[in-house]
Amino acid sequence: MIEIPSDLNPDLVPLAFLLGTWEGAGVSDFPGSEKCNFGQSVTFSHDGRDFIEYVSHSWVLDAEGNKVRPLESESGYWRIDKDRKVEVVMVRDQGIVEIWYGELADQKPQIDLVTDAVARTAASGPYSGGKRLYGYVKSDLMWVGEKSTPEVPLRPYMSAHLKKVVTPEQVAAWAKDLGDLPDDGIAFFK
Repeated sequence: MIEIPSDLNPDLVPLAFLLGTWEGAGVSDFPGSEKCNFGQSVTFSHDGRDFIEYVSHSWVLDAEGNKVRPLESESGYWRIDKDRKVEVVMVRDQGIVEIWYGELADQKPQIDLVTDAVARTAASGPYSGGKRLYGYVKSDLMWVGEKSTPEVPLRPYMSAHLKKVVTPEQVAAWAKDLGDLPDDGIAFFK
């Protein structure tokens, strides 16, 4: 279920499906890097202004699904205009800053992004740009990322399937809304 917070900036309503904390797992595979399964936690939040704050942390998983070590972290800000054009400013822990542009698909919660500008520190590895696809599918958030370097043309490198984390506060709020249900629960379905 997609909830639209009452204090969400009206311009951001088309991106409301992203809001919340999402956790799950994915795969990472790119030439010159370790191929691995990873865990990920992503939070999209807002404070009433015209952007959504984004924070992502991922970590390498062992064969049993246990955390081994951090993989990468990134944070940034997402905006959308009246024509459904999306812009993202992102900073990665590897010393990379990116500006992404894309758009929200018509009639479905799916965002295609492509890098427009990339800045790298001297310590960062080679990186030329990327593409990302985010989609809200059957109440889950899925994404796939592609990247390129001077040596490797654009190709998929990471993807993940994330489930929304439900907090105790959300459960308590939902419970308040159940006050008018019949005691036996069965009558609700009649």
